[in-house]
Amino acid sequence: MKPFVYVVLTTACAAATLPCWAQTTTDTTIVTTTAPTPPANGGLTISGYAEAYYTHDFTAPKTSQERPGFLYNHKRNREININLAFLKAAYSAERVRANLAIQVGTYAQYNYAAEQPLLRNVFEANAGVKLSKSRDLWLDAGIFGSHIGFESAISKDCWTLTRSLVAENSPYYLSGAKLTYNTPNGKWTLLGSVVNGWQRIAKLPGYSGPALSTQVQYKPNANVVLNWSAFLGSDRPDSLKQTRFYNNVYTILNANRKVSAILGFDIGADRKPVDSNNQRVGTGSYVWYSPVVIVRYSISDALKLAGRVEYYDDKNGVIIATGTPNGFKTWGYSLNVDYFILPSAVFRIEGKLYNSQDAIFESTSNLSRTNTSLTTSLAVSF
Repeated sequence: MKPFVYVVLTTACAAATLPCWAQTTTDTTIVTTTAPTPPANGGLTISGYAEAYYTHDFTAPKTSQERPGFLYNHKRNREININLAFLKAAYSAERVRANLAIQVGTYAQYNYAAEQPLLRNVFEANAGVKLSKSRDLWLDAGIFGSHIGFESAISKDCWTLTRSLVAENSPYYLSGAKLTYNTPNGKWTLLGSVVNGWQRIAKLPGYSGPALSTQVQYKPNANVVLNWSAFLGSDRPDSLKQTRFYNNVYTILNANRKVSAILGFDIGADRKPVDSNNQRVGTGSYVWYSPVVIVRYSISDALKLAGRVEYYDDKNGVIIATGTPNGFKTWGYSLNVDYFILPSAVFRIEGKLYNSQDAIFESTSNLSRTNTSLTTSLAVSF
């Protein structure tokens, strides 16, 4: 536990010594992950984002260049690198819209490794048309950010510097077509989509698909978001006959300008496969789940703290295979400090501890049940 104590003390000291003369920034407590927002005045808009980072893994050997295999953001160890940088062009008119964003960074390197080479640098590419003159009903098709989960690949928009275990192991992006409807009072968002698969641009070889995904989001007022997203399809070849049903449920609460919270729970199930004789290997399904709680405290518009407690249980290794007796059963704890130098620039530091039931983390001597790390980043958007 000594490395984690060091991480917490380092993070706390950083919070205490940060100056408080920065310009104020808008509080982004209420986060949504719905359809792309068109430019307010229409026409063509150019924007961009870049996040540089450094991660120090205290558990892994000094020569280990990568973080554990179930992580895809801030992946490189003990080196300064770019997690995600993209340049985006967005066009909107009264009833049409289109987005194209080209990306580089270690996020793209690890998340898009299975995609076709020419598509690995595409962060977003979609076109949409408004189907009704009087209703906010849009049909979008292409590659777009996933509506599953309360976190995205854009770290600056998330409450914590690094992503939660459940975010790292569920879709960051989807490819297909979706219908999105927002009610006139702004309280409901309904989405239905046909996609190529579980975070897939190109379909998985041997899978005929497609898959279906939905979202129901309710915002009764400016301080509460209730969300349920689902996925029905598979991430296995048709020959195994393994249907996947995944549910993502979360609520975002902003009781006041100081304290806010995210409560999330995801649960997925893959039906047990068939063997070479076309017989089921057993009844029921392989189930995995993950609860997460994030609490954020705004000291000022420029200085914010966030703490996270999470648990991920995948005993059958559906998403995270370990080859150990208990599978992947891991608690995660983190504490981060965010300092908004400008509304468009934020410096962050985060200490994180993983504690697993089995020894699954590479260490200097042998495998360890715990992993401790410290990550810093500087993110700028324009």
